[in-house]
Amino acid sequence: MPAAIFPSFLLYCYVNSITPGPANLCSLSTALRYGKTAALRQWRGLALGFFLDSMAAVVLCRVLGDVLGGAVRYLSWLGAAYILYLAWHTLRSAGTPPEQEAHPPGFRRGLLVNLTNVKVILYCFTALGSFVLPYTRSLRWLLGVGLFLLLTGPVCNLLWVFLGVRLQRLFSRHQKAVDLVMAAALALCALSLLLS
Repeated sequence: MPAAIFPSFLLYCYVNSITPGPANLCSLSTALRYGKTAALRQWRGLALGFFLDSMAAVVLCRVLGDVLGGAVRYLSWLGAAYILYLAWHTLRSAGTPPEQEAHPPGFRRGLLVNLTNVKVILYCFTALGSFVLPYTRSLRWLLGVGLFLLLTGPVCNLLWVFLGVRLQRLFSRHQKAVDLVMAAALALCALSLLLS
């Protein structure tokens, strides 16, 4: 990757990692609803899911190159359906006190959220396809950038966890409204995928 495009790459990584998406909204929602312990347990699954998405993007970009372009649209539809499921689940539990639910979200839910998170998948493919592949097909560069992406997505996601922890007491008084806003935000994520 030429040094001249490195600032653009870093800005791309930051904006895509910090903006709301399914993983960030799930982290915030879990932290608001269940606190730090449950949110960190879910975050470990999110981080592993992000790692697996990133490494799959490295392998697929290396092996398939430009052939993946047509498959992205189908991934978007699948991701939008899953995000709508998350929105429905959040809406369904709106206003239900956390202690009345069977069990808080954990590692497995976090893993599934990011394995099916089209925002993360497209983020990894775009970073590799736009900032690495035009300049080199070196596996070392692809792996290096793929591993660097782990310092952006999961770290920014962790910021959302701690934001939720800090706001938990304030938002617990308005749990139903918070859940409705979270569900609406997830539905907007799904809509943006379908319209893009």
